[in-house]
Amino acid sequence: MKKRLFASLSLLFVFMLTLTGAGLTYFSFSQHHYAQTEAAITTSELRTAQTKLKRWGYYTGSVDGINGPLTKQAVRYFQSKNGLAVDGIIGPKTAAALGMTLSGSTSSVSSSDLDLLARCVYAEARGEPYTGQVAVAAVVLNRVKSASFPNTIAGVIYQPYAFTAVDDGQINLTPNSTAYKAAQDALNGWDPTYGCIYYFNPATATSSWIWSREQVVTIGSHIFAR
Repeated sequence: MKKRLFASLSLLFVFMLTLTGAGLTYFSFSQHHYAQTEAAITTSELRTAQTKLKRWGYYTGSVDGINGPLTKQAVRYFQSKNGLAVDGIIGPKTAAALGMTLSGSTSSVSSSDLDLLARCVYAEARGEPYTGQVAVAAVVLNRVKSASFPNTIAGVIYQPYAFTAVDDGQINLTPNSTAYKAAQDALNGWDPTYGCIYYFNPATATSSWIWSREQVVTIGSHIFAR
């Protein structure tokens, strides 16, 4: 009886050690995975992010390229204020909201779609602040996602009567580098409109229908609406 009890206790001890070892292994893997996720941003890019966050009042620490507690706190605060997932990590969407493109970020959109989106931005919003240019691109992409509009960038932009720039031919103007950057930032996930699918200039808009839409945010001379 004593031998069987000792054997059972021994087996239980070995089993507990196995579980503990597995738990330690899992914890170690999780920590490593988290570190890998955060390491996607380079030291130089982190300094740029810290500089922007400091300039905008989110960050009070040193611009040192170290992802310390103050930096993570600032990133979380910035994310909460910009409708982003609050995780303290500068991924592609948070970087885009900061006006940055991470070196490891890629977009599946074709070069012709990027060019067309940049031409739309340039034609519709070249006199607007940079955020307003990104917002115009975001509206196009939000329409692509909406069941109420065509499901391609070209389909949205060339939908009849959708954009004045198409009607008056300005869509054929050559975009500048800022328009390309704004288009890419929108493609990377920055949406200053918070999901809007319309925008209009209140100084020139005469349609009672567009004025009836839910107005979300004003950027430059445009009101963005749902």
